[in-house]
Amino acid sequence: MTAEPKRIALTWERGLIFQGGAPGGPEVVIDGDNAAGPGPMLSLLLAAAACTGSDVVVILEKMRVVLRELRIEANGVRREQEPRRYMAIHFDFHLAGDGLDETRARRAIDLSLEKYCSVVASLAPDIKITYGLALA
Repeated sequence: MTAEPKRIALTWERGLIFQGGAPGGPEVVIDGDNAAGPGPMLSLLLAAAACTGSDVVVILEKMRVVLRELRIEANGVRREQEPRRYMAIHFDFHLAGDGLDETRARRAIDLSLEKYCSVVASLAPDIKITYGLALA
């Protein structure tokens, strides 16, 4: 099996504002000042949340849960010194669905964060990943 290469193109617009995406695909704005769009570090949190969220949706569908709501809040703690990388990331999952209980929700989240989420798996291994869960 050959590794699937991912490609992007990023163009500097002005200041610390960049626009980019996969060639020929939709584009996003990333702003180092967090004004015109999320900055790189917020984008990383968004990518991690979207990745684990996608996994949770698919896993719960396989568990025959009819998902009605999924909202993820994430926060990251960064080092004080450069590079100011994340040292810890915490996700708060807010879920509602028919057939959803805490056991199924936690199983889906654990599978995502420990096995399937490519973004989380791409982070430094010493970053502490934690989560909370609220069911509606």
